[in-house]
Amino acid sequence: MFYQIFPDRFARGAASPANPRFEPWDAPPTFTGFKGGDLWGVLERLDYLQDLGITAIYFNPIFQSAANHRYHTHDYYRVDPLLGGDEAFRALLNEAHRRGIRIVLDGVFNHASRGFFQFNHILENGASSPYLSWFYVYGFPLHAYDEKHPPNYAAWWGMRALPKFNTDNPDVREFLWRVGEYWIEQGIDGWRLDVPNEITTPGFWETFRERVKRANPEAYIVGEIWEDATPWLNNRFDAVMNYLFTKAALGFFLGDLLDPALVEGVGYAPIPALDAEAFAHSIETLLAHYPRAATFAMLNLLGSHDTPRIRTLAQGDTTRLKLALFYQMTYPGAPCLYYGDEIGLEGGKDPDNRRGFPWGRRETWDADFLAWTKRCIRLRHAHGALRHGEYRTLYAQGDLLAYARFTGHEVFVLALNRGAQTAVFDVPLGDLADEGARFTDIWSGSQHLTVQNGVLPALRLAPGSVGVWQYGMRPQV
Repeated sequence: MFYQIFPDRFARGAASPANPRFEPWDAPPTFTGFKGGDLWGVLERLDYLQDLGITAIYFNPIFQSAANHRYHTHDYYRVDPLLGGDEAFRALLNEAHRRGIRIVLDGVFNHASRGFFQFNHILENGASSPYLSWFYVYGFPLHAYDEKHPPNYAAWWGMRALPKFNTDNPDVREFLWRVGEYWIEQGIDGWRLDVPNEITTPGFWETFRERVKRANPEAYIVGEIWEDATPWLNNRFDAVMNYLFTKAALGFFLGDLLDPALVEGVGYAPIPALDAEAFAHSIETLLAHYPRAATFAMLNLLGSHDTPRIRTLAQGDTTRLKLALFYQMTYPGAPCLYYGDEIGLEGGKDPDNRRGFPWGRRETWDADFLAWTKRCIRLRHAHGALRHGEYRTLYAQGDLLAYARFTGHEVFVLALNRGAQTAVFDVPLGDLADEGARFTDIWSGSQHLTVQNGVLPALRLAPGSVGVWQYGMRPQV
């Protein structure tokens, strides 16, 4: 159960020094402003995360950088002093591990920054720099700060602040591979890899995986791939950020609410509205597309630092959001919450989707949605079949969806009603349960059902509601 934290915006440590240049915490975020969130603040909120049910944290970059998002890496071996430095990270890592919470860091290996030593060396020495071949340089002087001219070196999406590594250079490859190994050796539990598809050097990611797994065979490697990820699995990554799941889920649960202008330009756009049948087809196609091991390791998200907030996408319709969250928590893979989504934090496109977590304004929290989030996470934690059981669509029509998660020990039937009217319908079970099998209602406790003629008969769902029925109580493995 992952929780994604944008470090500058989550929490500031109680004893962290104030800085008059920090933006006001609750003011609208800007592209260049810092709010002063740090790792001490995360450490002090581990009780909150543990109570929420979080078992893993994915951090946006934490290494020394001159950007609030820290994708402009200066030093890959030093935690940013504004985040509390190496001391804060070590304290956080130790306490998180003591609580059984894993830590995954963001690895930005496609590009560095103008402040990265080897690039800065080229800025100072031009063609005489021994590090010239670490980057793709096309002329001198470098237009690293000259806004009148485009950069005369390869830069990510033409952004002069982000010079692209030349990974065909063996020294660059060794440097980056060693960074990957080093932090695993320091105790982190995995890497989320930024734009890995833009590193095209043959064998780069295969060797990265080999060396990371040699340091820790259980390390989790997840790539930021927005489209079909088939080429990136098996011998490269364990999983990817499952934006194909995101797109399908948003299309079904929020489709008719979405403002096309709000998702325009976002990596998963366009998002067509889906009915239950089309959504079920998309999900079944997705599940069949990837190897089973990858499916059950996928990082399943409804939003991230690169997308508008789901609360804003839903135009505040918490009923639809509850259905989406319930589905996310009962679907195969590793669910991931973007910080603040559980309390209804709003936000449009970057940088608005990176607001400060309102710790000092609890009256703004959606307490009902927070309670719902906790309940859905508890349901997932309580039943192994909801984490590693097989998935099967049972019924999909209009606004109604029913599906099963099952193992050899138990069967769960889960259903939801996206519509505005109470629905009564039969759910066919196939070979999942014998005639006369009794399914216990473990969500509301009021609608126990018995299999008749191979179906669960007369399943009733109020508008915007869900149901969970369980059959079989043999010991889990």
